[in-house]
Amino acid sequence: MRDKLPHMPSSTASTTRKRAARRPDWITDFADNGKARYLQIVDLIERAVADGKLNAGDRLPPQRKLADMIGVDLTTVTRGFAEAHRRNLIESRGPLGTFIAPPRATFMQQIDLSMNIPPPPADIDLAVLLRRGLSQVLVRSDIDLLMTYQLGGGSDTDRQAGAAWLKPVLGRVDPSRVVVTPGAHSALAALILTLTKQDAPVFTEQLIYPGLPLIARQLGRVLVPLASDRHGMLPDALDAACARTDGGLIYLNPTIRNPTAQTMPERRRKEILAVAARHNLPVVEDDPYWLFADDAPAPLAGLAPQQVYYLSTLSKCISPGLRAAFLVLPDAAKQEAFLKALRSLSLMSPPLTTALVPQWILDGTAAEVLTGILKESRDRLHAANQILSGAGMSASGGAIHVWQSLPAHWAAQSLATAASTEGLVVAPASAFCQSGDVPNAIRISLGGCTRRTELTSALRKLAALVARKPSADDRLLI
Repeated sequence: MRDKLPHMPSSTASTTRKRAARRPDWITDFADNGKARYLQIVDLIERAVADGKLNAGDRLPPQRKLADMIGVDLTTVTRGFAEAHRRNLIESRGPLGTFIAPPRATFMQQIDLSMNIPPPPADIDLAVLLRRGLSQVLVRSDIDLLMTYQLGGGSDTDRQAGAAWLKPVLGRVDPSRVVVTPGAHSALAALILTLTKQDAPVFTEQLIYPGLPLIARQLGRVLVPLASDRHGMLPDALDAACARTDGGLIYLNPTIRNPTAQTMPERRRKEILAVAARHNLPVVEDDPYWLFADDAPAPLAGLAPQQVYYLSTLSKCISPGLRAAFLVLPDAAKQEAFLKALRSLSLMSPPLTTALVPQWILDGTAAEVLTGILKESRDRLHAANQILSGAGMSASGGAIHVWQSLPAHWAAQSLATAASTEGLVVAPASAFCQSGDVPNAIRISLGGCTRRTELTSALRKLAALVARKPSADDRLLI
């Protein structure tokens, strides 16, 4: 027999319906996420401003009326308004009431649109989740072990958690092939050190993650950027380059590529893998954004698991503060050589955060945070599409960055300099380009602003700057 829903007294149901009918459209129900209700009231106001449902000068309902509308006591609303005042979201005008505050001058405080990090999820209190997760770690772990040196690669539990996290992406993965690393950057360095010899080529696309050239220079390896089109690396260019050299590896970031936000289609992935197999070259797949994509093709590692070293960091989809990335090896037997190289670069992962990661994955917290981040990312990308009008903009799914082509009257570096004078930091194409013609474009990151209102304000300022032609003041150097 189907379980019956709990009975709600008719008077209570009637009251709830009346409240909902009286509510402005920016008020939604509270989320059951452990976040204090007064803070959720602040979030409602902030989200309404970001979405354009509330604008500077709009009058809010009186506190007592708002409390009745949403079914909380007056004290809760008062605390929420006090916090909203502190964040400069609202202002009181005495007997006239409370109004949405106009943006305040920041006196050139820099807003960073250049760093790719996941946005904070709007309806989740990370402080609550951190306290709960760490308390569980401390209850279930040996404190002495947390405060001493750890063997590299992670415990059996860590590896099982990594396999569970990657299952939606790769399907079932043998935990013995999973290695826990202290972030993708050090893992990339260790892979290059393990898989290549001095002066060996690392075949890449022309626009790549800017940390890779730094790694290659430090290790004495040579980056070989190859011709690409909108689908990514050209198989014929890779085939010709492989024929001219001996050894090396192929580096690809095929899904929501950094910086162009484009995704390599499955056919191109198979063509690249066929060339790699013909020349017996390993492939390193750096895949931080797959979970943000809509209908992404299978990862390279899903198409050729014995050929690809698959790297997935939590820095882009949960938080860089966790300092954790999962590497899936083609064969568990290759683990010893990789860990030896990794230890030469980073002795171990931080034990406390390493213990928190499997706790969050196995108890469902990581999935909850990811869901919140994906929702916030899509909302921010929608705002970016509206503000930047989509002209010359490349984006994908719920990506945390967009690639903005510039009109002829702006050069990317000049635009970046002019944006800096207006308190905005953006990344010009030259930061990602290794050779050839540098595209006239910038990468705009959407996650660095804590609040969406701050992001939308910054994007409007940037859109206005891109639309106008450079002035003499833009070229002035002091």
